[in-house]
Amino acid sequence: MSPSSFYADAVLFDMDGTLTDSIAAVEAAWGKVAQDIGQDPAYVIAATHGKRAIDNLAAFKPSIKAHEMDSEVNDFEETILYYADAYNTHGPGSFANTPVDSPLGSGYSTPALSAGSSAPSSRAPSMVQSRRPSFASRLFNMLSMTAPPPELEEAIAEEDEDEGERALRRHAFEAWQLEAQSVDRSVRILPGVKRVMDSIPAGRYAVATSGAKTYAHGCMTRVGITPPSVTITADDKRLKAGKPAPDPFLLAAKCLGFPAERCVVFEDSPSGIRAGVASGATVIAVCTSHERAKIEGCGAHYIVRDMEQVRVEWDEEGGRLKFELDL
Repeated sequence: MSPSSFYADAVLFDMDGTLTDSIAAVEAAWGKVAQDIGQDPAYVIAATHGKRAIDNLAAFKPSIKAHEMDSEVNDFEETILYYADAYNTHGPGSFANTPVDSPLGSGYSTPALSAGSSAPSSRAPSMVQSRRPSFASRLFNMLSMTAPPPELEEAIAEEDEDEGERALRRHAFEAWQLEAQSVDRSVRILPGVKRVMDSIPAGRYAVATSGAKTYAHGCMTRVGITPPSVTITADDKRLKAGKPAPDPFLLAAKCLGFPAERCVVFEDSPSGIRAGVASGATVIAVCTSHERAKIEGCGAHYIVRDMEQVRVEWDEEGGRLKFELDL
């Protein structure tokens, strides 16, 4: 491999697929959306990668009203984080000895499992309002209330009288546990990321992501990355458009105080690479979520396997960042 070196003033990082890997959780969440709308999960997953949830939800769920969109995006991104945490948080234990602070006592509903699916159809606490609440959902949600309503006594009586409902609730919960234990969708930091980020002085790098604040901050903190002071998320009201438009990178560069033309963008997705190129920045594409052949035609100035092939040093004399790539 031959090294290539150049200088820049600042770095603009994409997040998922570039700094973090939450692809399993993201795909599970979009797969759930696909099931809800009756479309092929593979198609929906491919069409949504690297784009803002607000744009994707508007495209695939046009019935969402404008005033409902912020809440829908937040709920969707909490779903991603729920999938990411389910394996480690909810795997152990059983229905019989579920502690008070478990999902059962916190307003979680038992997710509906689709036949043949390897991913649990689940939602975080703020997203347990299904279109057709099951008996278990109604009972669990009522149990989470401070003052039990009259309906609670009726529900308990109904359960006591119907052993079939009780068995169904138990089996559904146990099935959910087994699914959560069997699929690890934890967020992970990608190779070389910590070393590269630690090499850059504060105020010289930003994150510009297609994720909204809930998801972006949730992913980064889960892998030990402190979100930088300039973190541009999809729900930033200053943005007129998301990737592949250059707006997120242009705003990030402006907030750092440097022209985008003097910045380096790290990206993994075709839409993000195109956004970086359109901003005028030098774009380094990483092959962490797509095969090289799928991103070669997107205009990146350099393509590397991952950040293990990147070295960044602070040039004290020149007051700039020096980049060396093993190509």
